Amino acid sequence: MTVDDRFTQGFRETREDEPLGTRNEVITGPVSDWATDFSHLEPEWAADPYPIQDDLRQRCPIAHTDRFGGGWLPTRYEDVAAIAYDTERFSSRSIIMSNFRPPKDLAPVGGTPPISSDPPFHHDARKLLLPAFTKTAVSRMEGPTRAFCHQLIDAFEGRDVVDAARDYAQHIPVRVIADMLGFPQEDGPRFREFIESSLEGVNLPPDERIERMDELFDYLLAQIRDHLDHPRDDLTTYLIEAELYGRKLDPSHVAGTMALLLIAGIDTTWSAIGASLWHLAKTPADRERLVAEPGLVPTAMEEFLRVYAPVTMARLVKEDMHWNGVDMKADDWVLLSFPAANRDPAQFEQADEVVIDRKVNRHVAFGLGIHRCVGSHLARMELRVALEVWLERMPRFELADPAAVTWAAGQVRGPRSLPLRLGRSS
Repeated sequence: MTVDDRFTQGFRETREDEPLGTRNEVITGPVSDWATDFSHLEPEWAADPYPIQDDLRQRCPIAHTDRFGGGWLPTRYEDVAAIAYDTERFSSRSIIMSNFRPPKDLAPVGGTPPISSDPPFHHDARKLLLPAFTKTAVSRMEGPTRAFCHQLIDAFEGRDVVDAARDYAQHIPVRVIADMLGFPQEDGPRFREFIESSLEGVNLPPDERIERMDELFDYLLAQIRDHLDHPRDDLTTYLIEAELYGRKLDPSHVAGTMALLLIAGIDTTWSAIGASLWHLAKTPADRERLVAEPGLVPTAMEEFLRVYAPVTMARLVKEDMHWNGVDMKADDWVLLSFPAANRDPAQFEQADEVVIDRKVNRHVAFGLGIHRCVGSHLARMELRVALEVWLERMPRFELADPAAVTWAAGQVRGPRSLPLRLGRSS
């Protein structure tokens, strides 16, 4: 079998033969009690989840829902950390809580390794990616990223109001990840569609969700074919040629990792950039201080990551058990709310306040345990550069209409629409 055959045939067999897993009814609608009926897809959660999390932390620190076939939501730092580190009792074979569960035989690899992988496979799959995300490797991307941010702001010429989410934040990680993977830069709008289907379409009927995911994997297969025909120095060619345990990676591993980088590497970062600009637009004292003290940006951005952490990850309970006062069933979902952990007053002083010069900030915006974000250096570089360039070029801005700001629902929360008025003092 040729290399091309290995990827096209092997990829197709993997996708077509993969069972759909356990299906559950689609459940939507208003929440009756967040302690017993939580849903991270409801509008009030997307708009402002923090009061809900604070209330749960006080009266029901591990909330439950029957939606999606059953799930749990810990809101204390100590509980989130305990589950994140416990790979014996909690599986990562699916990290997006949806209306069906992948089959257990997907473990330990999962559909998007290494984030969906369990030990011991996880260690080796993650190790393959580390060279691409070192500080040294990331530093080589800073110059082009900074130049691109300036290009985006150049396009604002003559405009009084811009959508900082759609016109700025969302473009930056799209360009960075496209360049890393060797994908056409003009495919950016398609990436956004893939992201919305993957992260915000989890409540769709399973057949429709799978159809949308197939569109993503069809795109990835086309990119793999193109790289097989025209190898170049990028991450896609690296994955195609990489070996694990003495043989080339399975096609599903290559495509799954590409999907992970395309989706998780984009939405999380544009959400962090957008949330940071949203905060500065509504908090003139912080904006003015960062304009006057640009050297404070790296410290301030860590606080933005803590307070507006975009990512919540899911785990699946491996076996029936009694855990920290609740009875968990096999294949129950557990949502690891890193945003809730980051606002736990037992862990952080002034937990609900934004302190842009916070000296000690051991936040968990990038996760905990073996699945801590492999791309954290890259995300930090993109966020820092995006803020530095914006504050240099646009030192005065404010919310054009606070009511027009919209936030993504689901497990990655960030502004989807962020109209800002430029050039006015608040």
